[in-house]
Amino acid sequence: MISKNIKLPPRHIYPLDDWRFIQKKYSPQYLAQDETVFAIANGYLGFRGNHEEGTPVVQRGTFINGFHEQWPIRYGESAYGFAKTGQTMLNVTDSKVIRLYVDDEPFYLPTADLKSYERVLDMKAGTLNRTVLWETASGKRVSIRSTRIVSMEHRHVAAISYEVTVLNAPAKLIISSKLRCPTEKLDPKEDKEDPRKSPKFDHSVFVPQVSQVNDQRVLLGHQIRTSGMTLACGVDHEIQTENTYSYKSECYEDSAKIVYSLKAEEGVPFRMIKYMVYHSSRNAPVVELCERTERTLDSVTQDGFEELTEGQQRFMDNFWTNSDIEVSMYRDRRTQQCLRFNLFHILQASARVEGTGIGARGLTGEAYEGHYFWDTEIYLMPFLIYTSPKVAKNLLRFRYSLLDKARKRARELNQKGALFPWRTITGDEASAFFAAGTAQYHINADIMYALRKYVEVTGDEEFLFEYGAEMLIETARFWADLGFYSTNGKDQFHIHGVTGPDEYTAIVNNNAFTNIMARENLRYAVESLELLRKKAPDSFEGLAKDTDLGPEEIEEWRNAAAKMYIPYDEEKGIHPQDDEFLKKEVWDFENTPLENYPLLLHYHPLVIYRFQVIKQADVVMAMFLLGHEFSKEQKKKNFDYYDPLTTGDSSLSSCVYSILAFELGYLDRAMELIKYAAWMDLADVGGNVKDGAHIASMGGTWMAIVYGLAGLRDYGGKISFNPKSPPRTRAVRFPLTVRGKLLEVMIQRDKVTYTLKKGKALTIHHGAEEIKLTEQQPCCIKELGDAN
Repeated sequence: MISKNIKLPPRHIYPLDDWRFIQKKYSPQYLAQDETVFAIANGYLGFRGNHEEGTPVVQRGTFINGFHEQWPIRYGESAYGFAKTGQTMLNVTDSKVIRLYVDDEPFYLPTADLKSYERVLDMKAGTLNRTVLWETASGKRVSIRSTRIVSMEHRHVAAISYEVTVLNAPAKLIISSKLRCPTEKLDPKEDKEDPRKSPKFDHSVFVPQVSQVNDQRVLLGHQIRTSGMTLACGVDHEIQTENTYSYKSECYEDSAKIVYSLKAEEGVPFRMIKYMVYHSSRNAPVVELCERTERTLDSVTQDGFEELTEGQQRFMDNFWTNSDIEVSMYRDRRTQQCLRFNLFHILQASARVEGTGIGARGLTGEAYEGHYFWDTEIYLMPFLIYTSPKVAKNLLRFRYSLLDKARKRARELNQKGALFPWRTITGDEASAFFAAGTAQYHINADIMYALRKYVEVTGDEEFLFEYGAEMLIETARFWADLGFYSTNGKDQFHIHGVTGPDEYTAIVNNNAFTNIMARENLRYAVESLELLRKKAPDSFEGLAKDTDLGPEEIEEWRNAAAKMYIPYDEEKGIHPQDDEFLKKEVWDFENTPLENYPLLLHYHPLVIYRFQVIKQADVVMAMFLLGHEFSKEQKKKNFDYYDPLTTGDSSLSSCVYSILAFELGYLDRAMELIKYAAWMDLADVGGNVKDGAHIASMGGTWMAIVYGLAGLRDYGGKISFNPKSPPRTRAVRFPLTVRGKLLEVMIQRDKVTYTLKKGKALTIHHGAEEIKLTEQQPCCIKELGDAN
């Protein structure tokens, strides 16, 4: 994989702190990426890290997971079965804006005389805080303190505490609390050369339905023009001050404001608490959503801001107990900060995901249009299964809710069974570029892989029988119908015309990753149905009847799995990525300028497709996910071959290559790769963090620590570890939840300690050694992989 220069945030602006990401100076050159980095969210509602004043701003952002507009996909030349309708997550009503005027002088960060400035993403408390000391042109010193929260406990609620104190003289203050729905027609001529960015609409998509004000409370309700989705946003205010003040309200179809006026006494603070509530729906009338919003506002204003922050702290304490990774490294504290930053953003993308998926950039930016990909199942589910199994279950249940649409999509592609969409919000395929979209059929197997891991790690067979079995039937049907038996006398099962995870190689025959994962999907379908028939025969008979399943079909899947063709090259001793990959010319990496990466922005796809060049882990990914299918020697040869061919143009590669590098004993390489993943956003490794956080890479960072450095393997639900003693690392500690029991793993330079923190007993393995743990009785083993 091509090495990249990592430029860490400058310490004089962003000092080190294990639990907080701190900005000590207003820095316009970092404004775009800071809007992503300082974003706060709860999985349903998300705010980019825009300043309260509303300007300056690069990308204004208030998002609701799954709240979207849809639009007809226009093709220059269309064809049967192409995706017909695009879906784009919308930037919704902005309730964050609070404008401040002191003696009629506006507070505007770029020109303000700032005597001190600090903004803090407090990952332990789950809040965004800012403290500013501003000296006006007339010499008045103004303290401005704000705390922003998107509640984890209360899915629909956010709040801002905004406190202004004139320290050295009385002053006239105007504080304008605003609410604004996007109405402008976005420029359709905006650069569309980067396919990862959202398309822009040339019309307003928000249709006003409700606008009302009652004292200090405002409600705006809208319906989306084409998708028909509905939204209500309400704000209410609480004032805490000994100053005398007055206010007036203004409300229009798409905007509203409450304007507070006062003569502030010297040293007497004016604190405004702004409560913000959002409710959305696919079908409920706007009026009903407004009623819900009012009820939520009543509740949260009655409880107050302090109760909101205390509830947030309780939630965060529980999260870190079950999820934290502690790392002690020689002369390196930034990695600890990066790891916690990554885990915190996964939480923000997933905590209140209920009835939706997780977008590729979470709720931090518009890139990838808020679509759900395979990222969730392969890169995020392992973390969630081991730390927040209820969230993992919600995500699998969401996939199940899309099964009928997946069946319909399979019919559109002339196949039996079901095909889950490559990228979607609603369950309909939204990828207009079929070569690197629809053709990635492996998503079926990815979802079933995540199902298997969830069931085996949690022991939740009830979910398997109630939901998973039906998905397994339809995905197995799809593979059996898609593949065919060769006529070359070897009686092998082939799958042609697909794209694997590597999008720089499209529409190929026998992509190794796809075939390997499809085989696993078929096997698991057979095993699960046999288990269901054994344990719940009546349920099996009912499911078989509902899905028109016969015993001959199950036997067909068993046979296809047993005879699945897996490409192998005897001469090189590796698994070719597909039938033709090794016949291609190797990309000229030596003469490719660094500024030409990512290649997809500088070369036509047909050029890239002609070469051995890899966007992201493909065969190496299979070697990790189903590593028990391969010998260590096979893994070594494949890693050594594919690592130099991988550009790292995708943020999803470093973590996977790091895991295999740990297993193979390439510890220095593993640590180099793990840093690319860990620092992806804070160091802006890909140069595009301004468009949103790389949520999947963040999940991959957790995997690189737990599956890589600690050597966790969980094939068949057997929990085993083969930890390494990596260079420059003193200790690593993390928790895992296994079948409701809390296990803590502590790896030090010369030993590893396993402690069952909660639960009566748990059996794990250290290498080949079986260990039976009992609660609070640590087991210490002095046998680790050698550092090189």
